[in-house]
Amino acid sequence: MELTQQFEQAVAESKTLPEKPSNEILLQLYALYKQGTSGDADAEGPSNPFDFVAKAKHQAWAELHGKTREAAMEEYVALVQRLKGTQRS
Repeated sequence: MELTQQFEQAVAESKTLPEKPSNEILLQLYALYKQGTSGDADAEGPSNPFDFVAKAKHQAWAELHGKTREAAMEEYVALVQRLKGTQRS
């Protein structure tokens, strides 16, 4: 299966995980998803300084600056598989 298909499948599977991941893992999933679909985050971030959730999401995404889309997709797929309790070779 090609990487894009694996990624799309992992995105779908992430919505049906056996238990809700921690906020830290959710931020990691978000950042890897955004890096894999959109590339590097813009430098500005959210305009509302009191939107702490948006700030945390943007910061997590910005920390992946320079990571290729393919690498982010691969890491996302691996993380979802780990959360499901299965590993693909």
